[in-house]
Amino acid sequence: MSRTFYSLRYFNYRLWFVGALVANIGTWMQRVAQDWLVLTQLTDDSGFAVGVVTGLQFLPILLLSPYAGLLADRLPRRKLLVFTQGGMGILAAGLGALVLSDRAELWHVYVFALLLGVFSALDAPVRQTFVAELVPTKDMPNAVGLNSTSFNAARLVGPGLAGLLMAAVGPGWVFIINAVTFAATIAALMLMRSSELQAMPHTSRGRGQVRAGVAYVRRRSDIVVILVVVGVVGAFGLNFQMTSAVMAREAFGLGAGEYGVLGSILAVGSLAGALMAARRREPRVRIVVAAALAFGAAMILQSVMPVYELYALLCIPVGFFSLTMLTAANTTVQMSTEPAMRGRVMALYMMVVMGTTPIGAPIIGWIAEAFSARWAVAAGGLASVVIAVIAAVWVKRTWHIEVRYSLRHRPHVTVTGPRERSAREAERTARERVRDELAADDARQVSETA
Repeated sequence: MSRTFYSLRYFNYRLWFVGALVANIGTWMQRVAQDWLVLTQLTDDSGFAVGVVTGLQFLPILLLSPYAGLLADRLPRRKLLVFTQGGMGILAAGLGALVLSDRAELWHVYVFALLLGVFSALDAPVRQTFVAELVPTKDMPNAVGLNSTSFNAARLVGPGLAGLLMAAVGPGWVFIINAVTFAATIAALMLMRSSELQAMPHTSRGRGQVRAGVAYVRRRSDIVVILVVVGVVGAFGLNFQMTSAVMAREAFGLGAGEYGVLGSILAVGSLAGALMAARRREPRVRIVVAAALAFGAAMILQSVMPVYELYALLCIPVGFFSLTMLTAANTTVQMSTEPAMRGRVMALYMMVVMGTTPIGAPIIGWIAEAFSARWAVAAGGLASVVIAVIAAVWVKRTWHIEVRYSLRHRPHVTVTGPRERSAREAERTARERVRDELAADDARQVSETA
């Protein structure tokens, strides 16, 4: 099996991958349908209302993630996932019933978005850490990359399918279909072989465990840099649901089908980024920063595209660099964190990545409404570029990063940081040890001969 899909050789991971793919398709369908419902049926093209819905959906992640991470470290992860997936399925069915009965109002969507956010806050850290129980540690980067592949393969299919279904039968049935898809993940969890799960430590009940997780992160400057970069980009740049909706509707005067297509094209780039990440053995902080810079530049260029076709084409690099950044960040944090702390650290990570959206989404929505949809896209790109540059300068000065390049013969860039210096030092120490052992052997042989 190729390196890209290596983790699929494990039975439990295959079940997880397929179940998550089905559920993720349904989730993307609901996200598109929910925003379109608010924008076109429950308001008069209000980008701000869409931003509020997005914000409410992610607000619980900002508030509850540290405690959700503690639950992920303390409780059986498979049972906790069954609970969260079932809860999200019930909520999707309830919203679908309201829409189909023609009783849905804007405040209903607000309430369901908030409740969905509560279950998502509980689900996110345990979903991230559960991967470590499905594959050996050495295959974690590949498994995390394939998780992103599943998520973005769903993004490739989900928005376009949602656009077609909304045009054919309306958004209500999209919510009902999403409710059914959660059964796929629950079935996959129930069918897993317990004997093949990788043993992961659980944290016993005690005081100050949330504070311990925060203190652990504060001591890790590499994790702090990642959190700052993805937090700013997540707040202002990763609002694709909203920016794509207002661009399709206002800038280009198009409908639900074209809006859904934008999400699918974005997923083409995201899928490519996720597949490349699955092949990467050693994710680095520098990849996170460089990808954030490239992502912001692509969004700024996208904001000035005069026609829908060019805007859609630039969704590919935007999706590619966003997933390169997120997957590198996710894997770097997971691989470098102590197993007993992983749930709490990943909860803080998810809190920053997704929980900053309640701050950024209404601001980006207000920019779209007060100025234009193009300014909303440009603002997200500009924020991403600025934070990437600041992070790069700080990292170079603090970690004494050395960058060398050559334009002769084979053009290349060489980056030397703490990890490379540690590896060189370890190699030098090993060579000295071997040299000393050989010298000792020679001296012993001379002594024995004499």
